[in-house]
Amino acid sequence: MTQTFNLPKEKIIQQFPLWERIKGKRIPLSFDLEITARCNLNCRHCYINLPAGDRKAQSRELAAPEILGIARQAVEMGAMWCLLTGGEPLLRGDFEDIYLGLKRLGLLVSVFTNATLIGEKHIQLWQQYPPRDIEVTAYGVTRETYEAVTRRPGSFERFMDGLEKLRESGVRVRLKSMVLQSNFHEHEAIADFCRAYTKDFYRYDPQLHLRFDGDPARNEEIRAERLTPEQIAALEAADPSRLNALRKYCDILINEQYTHLGCDHLFHCGAGTGSFSVSYDGRFRLCSSLWAEGTTFDLKSGTLAEAWYDFVPQVRDLRSRRQEFLDTCRKCALLDLCMWCPAHAHLETGKMDGATPYFCAVAHERAKIIRTVAEK
Repeated sequence: MTQTFNLPKEKIIQQFPLWERIKGKRIPLSFDLEITARCNLNCRHCYINLPAGDRKAQSRELAAPEILGIARQAVEMGAMWCLLTGGEPLLRGDFEDIYLGLKRLGLLVSVFTNATLIGEKHIQLWQQYPPRDIEVTAYGVTRETYEAVTRRPGSFERFMDGLEKLRESGVRVRLKSMVLQSNFHEHEAIADFCRAYTKDFYRYDPQLHLRFDGDPARNEEIRAERLTPEQIAALEAADPSRLNALRKYCDILINEQYTHLGCDHLFHCGAGTGSFSVSYDGRFRLCSSLWAEGTTFDLKSGTLAEAWYDFVPQVRDLRSRRQEFLDTCRKCALLDLCMWCPAHAHLETGKMDGATPYFCAVAHERAKIIRTVAEK
């Protein structure tokens, strides 16, 4: 590669024209591609999954050239990393075409998969063209627990087989878990199992948000799987790594200086500042959870540049006039301990400035831990 350290600016721009186009602009460094909402599992807590054979959903999926066209625009705007997710992305018959197309664009590619559909063709693909990483969620370490979550007989055996294929191949795999009422009794065993596969990385998530499609029956299932605020606090207090993080960052996570007095903006998070998400049917969102009316952009009728440079600022400038919100959540010093955000508030209540009592209760239980730790 040509050394550019001592070249004049004009020469650098000649060799790297992208530099001149993106300098001084907000750059989308990464993006998520939900290439399908369909999944071969039927997990009790899932916020997106549709049946694997759902023909209506399949007919709405972007074709591989459309996906790669969006990715190409993202690269031209400065993106370097993307995530392939779903649903279950390996359900796509053209997964290899999409994956290789992204790699040819120079992107670092990660894949989220449940591992139950991994075959030799996938292993050969990833060995020849390695992903940044493959992330797999472990729902249990016994057949009974795993399949109580997935509701698919035989899925535990296929999950274990997929993991073994990944382990033998040397492809980089990272395991994670969701902590639900259905697998809470196995949490420690799941953590040990994941850490055995994942030497440098393991995370678990004890908080669930509701469905993107608002399905009432499925939302009730999600609520039933949520841990209580007390369970979450006890779980995190018993975890040395999380407890150390609370001890280290307690002054940041509970700090009156971070309240937003006198401000009516809805967005104070990083949504749409360095990344974005694209749904299986081509809807651009500032983050994967943001589905409120007026906050999505159809990439089949507009460009990514229009979405990123023109549409995102309009969404991030949205404000609330609801005094109840402005007097509570907007002023709360515990907001960083809570899952409240405009996206999650909308999923919970149908309003981006809606109250989320469950998340609020979790935040207060976490605050008790932090204060206890800070006193020691």
